[in-house]
Amino acid sequence: VFYTFMLCFVVLNVAVAKENSPNQFYGLAIGFVIVAGAYGAGAVSGGSFNPAVSIGLNTGSMLRMDCVLIYVMAEFGGAVLAAMFFRLIRQEDFGTEQREPNAASQAASEFLGTFMLVLTVGLNVLAHSPAGAFSIAASLMCMIYALGNVSGAHFNPAVTVAIVASGGLQAAKALGHIVAQIFGGIAAALTYHGIYVLSMYSKGGAYLAKDGKRSLSITPGAGYTVTQAMHAECFFTFV
Repeated sequence: VFYTFMLCFVVLNVAVAKENSPNQFYGLAIGFVIVAGAYGAGAVSGGSFNPAVSIGLNTGSMLRMDCVLIYVMAEFGGAVLAAMFFRLIRQEDFGTEQREPNAASQAASEFLGTFMLVLTVGLNVLAHSPAGAFSIAASLMCMIYALGNVSGAHFNPAVTVAIVASGGLQAAKALGHIVAQIFGGIAAALTYHGIYVLSMYSKGGAYLAKDGKRSLSITPGAGYTVTQAMHAECFFTFV
């Protein structure tokens, strides 16, 4: 559902939205959704994100038809969800008097972008993806292309604070962005928890799968101190 949603949502925003037409980046934005989703959700579902692909693969490998039907229904569900959020965020494309994104559109933009970013991070980490950084960067790039001219596509409270400090955004509007980003991150964490980690226990602040092979935590790496981790986080958040 989620990466079919992302694929359709990015298509609508970069290839259909009036504000983004015409442009030269739509192919890049749409194509890199597959990079984000294949490494993120591929280990869970196989990374189809397309009813034609699901049916075609079933035809070639004779998979169970009931499984394919579930895939197709999920993918169409993601497409419908994408259309609903597109109408919510791009109200100016549907004959309203609104000419610029309002506060609700911007909040929804920041929520969705942060949600897809954090979901991709979580799924890559839990799957021990060999190209996690590439997949995560692709998800961020695609959502920036899709929503940059709606809310600025911060998707990170630290980015929002930096823009406020530089005088590029009013504090009141920034607060709305940050709240949306936090809720987006929480929703994504609950989502990958529900998708991936069905039986977990907590130990020392880290969440470990029952087999002990998959974990997701924000703690210093083995052999590094909190101070070293703090410096690393500070410098690359700065960058």
